[in-house]
Amino acid sequence: MTLREGYLVTPQPGRFSPASPGYDRALAAHAAAVGAGHDTYLDPRTGFTVLTAAFLAERGTCCDAGCRHCPYVGADT
Repeated sequence: MTLREGYLVTPQPGRFSPASPGYDRALAAHAAAVGAGHDTYLDPRTGFTVLTAAFLAERGTCCDAGCRHCPYVGADT
């Protein structure tokens, strides 16, 4: 599978819309987790554990579970 361009920075809008409450805070938490080498982060609004795009890319394929930061959604395959 091909990784979507910019996957470490911006989620595919169909999975996590910029209009979603807490979007900017979630992206900041995601960036901090990726920078620290963590596989997950806590969503600041919901407290749910979310997988990072870096972790999902390491898996090598999309699992079709609807992950917020899936690096394969919208990629040219």
